[in-house]
Amino acid sequence: MIATVIPSRLSGRVVSPRSKSSMQRACAAALLRNGETEILLPGASNDDRAAMDVITRLGARLEAAPGVLRVHGRGVDPLTDTVDCGESGLGIRMFTPIAALSSRPLQLTGSGSLVTRPMQFFDEVLPRLGVEVTSSGGRLPLSIRGPLRPADITVDGSLSSQFLTGLLMAFSAAGASDVAIRAEGLRSRPYIDLTLTVMRSFGMAVPEVEADDVFRFVARPALAPHAGVLRYTVEGDWSGAAFLVVAGALAGGIVIDGLDASSVQGDRAILDALASAGGDFGFDAHGSLRVGPSDLRAFRFDATECPDLFPPLVALAAACHGTSLIRGVGRLAHKESDRGRTLQQEFARMGVAVHLDGDLMHVEGATPAGGVTAFSHHDHRIAMALAVAALRATGPVTIGEAQAVGKSYPHFFDDLAALGAQVRIHHEEAPESGSQTLNKTI
Repeated sequence: MIATVIPSRLSGRVVSPRSKSSMQRACAAALLRNGETEILLPGASNDDRAAMDVITRLGARLEAAPGVLRVHGRGVDPLTDTVDCGESGLGIRMFTPIAALSSRPLQLTGSGSLVTRPMQFFDEVLPRLGVEVTSSGGRLPLSIRGPLRPADITVDGSLSSQFLTGLLMAFSAAGASDVAIRAEGLRSRPYIDLTLTVMRSFGMAVPEVEADDVFRFVARPALAPHAGVLRYTVEGDWSGAAFLVVAGALAGGIVIDGLDASSVQGDRAILDALASAGGDFGFDAHGSLRVGPSDLRAFRFDATECPDLFPPLVALAAACHGTSLIRGVGRLAHKESDRGRTLQQEFARMGVAVHLDGDLMHVEGATPAGGVTAFSHHDHRIAMALAVAALRATGPVTIGEAQAVGKSYPHFFDDLAALGAQVRIHHEEAPESGSQTLNKTI
């Protein structure tokens, strides 16, 4: 799919997409829970659908209805020998320890960029928990055979907090007692706070958190089973909404509904960055976020704990007077693309200079050039960042591989258009199929 975004002014209101971080964790917790769960306002992204498929393969039964996903969980009891996590980094890292609760031999696979992302963590950690594991040189596919047995363990928390999320849920489901996980150099701590919040919501045993990122499971009386149906509402997604926030700051004003101002999601920090840039925003009495245009200045921001904010931050920095500095580039190499270099390359097509200096990124404010074609590198956040930056360009910007937004925010271009953006979508099929190119203006 190719998307062309024409410089536009925005107005109106939009509902935030659902958080795939919240949705996927809820799917895992519902699988592990013995009983019926109603997941309200479920997400519909590609990663969300992959999580739904995973828990079905691991033994859950699903019923979908408008606005609700009913999950009948009974713990991990795999129905197949293969579990496909799609392109979801959280999915493979969270569900592998959970799948290892079973004694059945399983193969975990993925697709797209996921097959190139490093998984040596499991080669090193799972054998210490009684799990047999074989990988393809630290890459997918993974072959595992449990059952996982909780034990005192120290892990490298600097690789990704997603690995720790899976271990915490698996330890809890396995009835861990008097054991601890020490996560050395833990990064993206807000995502672990979200994991613990979801675990509490589902009545799971939650570890005590000690200094130096030690998560200790202590002996405690068995929890009484939740009576009846457990209901969990998926949060609005601050990661996806960050692009709407920046769009409002560049071309608004707009109102964004469905966000929790007190959420533990790390990407809520987009508001801190916008404040540093002199942005105009605020929550109204109903909890809706209003964002308006303003004269933006260069800012400094540490995105080490929220690296998914880099793409919208670069779009924001391009609209600022002066050179902005963003810290945390080291967290970007193993995303859907090498995001530091991808941002540098694609924003250069629009005349915006992005300099990489070790862990620092310098973005020189400049009006993005129009009449260019940029590429998402099949990275959903790159596609959205380019689209937002195009709102202030000197002419149309065409984005190749724009379908990548489906990974986290399938309705992104529809929502942008509903706010007044001029967006043209071109659906292309291979010439040999005999079909013609379809052009649709949203």
